[in-house]
Amino acid sequence: MAAAVKPRIKLDRKEVKAGDIVEVKALVQHVMENGQRKDPQGNTIPRKILNKFTCTVAGKQVFEADFEPAISANPYIQFKFKATVSGPVVLTWTDDDGSTIVGEETITVS
Repeated sequence: MAAAVKPRIKLDRKEVKAGDIVEVKALVQHVMENGQRKDPQGNTIPRKILNKFTCTVAGKQVFEADFEPAISANPYIQFKFKATVSGPVVLTWTDDDGSTIVGEETITVS
């Protein structure tokens, strides 16, 4: 399921000066099953959450977060980083089963 998901990513600016702060807003579709609910037959529905999030700019990690079972479905994340180099801004969400959802935008630093 995770491979077909395309996250929605918004950078407040895509062209910045070195040292400027860039705000990132991202939303991804995911059911986020916490492993505590039961299906109609009474069987426990296995846990399936996005447990890790990373953001890299031109290959260098600028932000990281660990998610817990209490995170909502379709998680939204917002953060800022200081722009130092031009390149791809890659956002990666990792699921319990090891699958990933990846989104990318590009910034230009002058």
